[in-house]
Amino acid sequence: MHEAVIVDAVRSPMAKGKAPRDGKPGGALSGVHPVELLGQTVKALLERNPALDPGDVEDFIVGCVSQVAEQAGCPGRWAWLAAGLPEHVPSTTVDRRCGSSQQAADFAAQGILAGAYDVVIAGGVESMSRVPMGSARQGADVYGPSATARYAPGLVPQGISAELVAARWKLDRTTLDEFSAASHARAAAAAANGGFANEIVPITTPDGVVSADETIRPSTTVEGLAALQPAFENADMAARFPEITWSITAGNSSQITDGAAALLIMSAERAAALGLRPRARFHAFAVASDDPITMLSGPIPATEKALKRAGMTIDQIDHYEVNEAFASVPLAWAEHFGADPAKLNPRGGAIALGHPLGASGARLMTTMLNHLEATGGRFGLQTMCEAGGMANATILERL
Repeated sequence: MHEAVIVDAVRSPMAKGKAPRDGKPGGALSGVHPVELLGQTVKALLERNPALDPGDVEDFIVGCVSQVAEQAGCPGRWAWLAAGLPEHVPSTTVDRRCGSSQQAADFAAQGILAGAYDVVIAGGVESMSRVPMGSARQGADVYGPSATARYAPGLVPQGISAELVAARWKLDRTTLDEFSAASHARAAAAAANGGFANEIVPITTPDGVVSADETIRPSTTVEGLAALQPAFENADMAARFPEITWSITAGNSSQITDGAAALLIMSAERAAALGLRPRARFHAFAVASDDPITMLSGPIPATEKALKRAGMTIDQIDHYEVNEAFASVPLAWAEHFGADPAKLNPRGGAIALGHPLGASGARLMTTMLNHLEATGGRFGLQTMCEAGGMANATILERL
């Protein structure tokens, strides 16, 4: 069997997903079309690896959630052409909600393991300032009558699911806010120590070059977060779910963000032939689903499947990257597995760095790889909660 390896991984800076309004500026990347954002990112990845002829890339697999408006036209195809790269290289778009680009990377690796590819680039993009979250729905019912009836009196928004996870695992507001403040502190420390230097590639915008994350707030405190109001409190939901304590706020939730990321994935044989040093190999994969009402607990069964396939236990993993869609998600995951909190999102997560939906999986993988290298860790596990109760889990082995 072939071995699938990561040769390199990069990401754009993370920027506030805020459009300009009423004379106020938008986020640092809001002036960049998502195709250009992804195009600059993939071009930088290839420029870092001049031994590879871009024409030898066999596919460009891209995660993107809101495939509408500027992100409607197979964004990977147009990003590739915008970067001036060879016309004969195709692209496709993957949507597994928040885990879209993690799934793109997994599909790329699985294609190599199957012998269908030798060289693939996987990545993701989401410009939430230009293509707002939920805009693809256009107000439509995406569930249909049968699924809605199955979960009568109805499915719920993710914020309610985050509250249900907090209630089920008995995570109080202070615990959520402490985790969230720590996310900012860890991300700020990584940025200050140059921890992100090897993964961030600068993006040229109409207003200049952006080369650092805009989303990290080093001054975040538990006291400051405690002053925020619950974001999803609702009388109907309170009556339906009396166990909810209304602890989820903007401060302990992921940030709306613009960003892109890309990974160069090859067979070990092709990397050796090109004289490229693999940085990691794909060790195990899993996908799973859970109750779509609780929804965000999917990373637990996905992780269990990945560990079983790898023949590993949680304590053999050196780095856990659990997407911080809401603070309750990684905290519930950690409690379930008895995971070491020092290994959990050690460079901060989406609460501090942001969650550019389709790009987040590739961003997490890029950050995890760099931290494993910096610390000498061998195994990293990444998992993402996704809409509908779905989840991905991937185990990497640093080489």
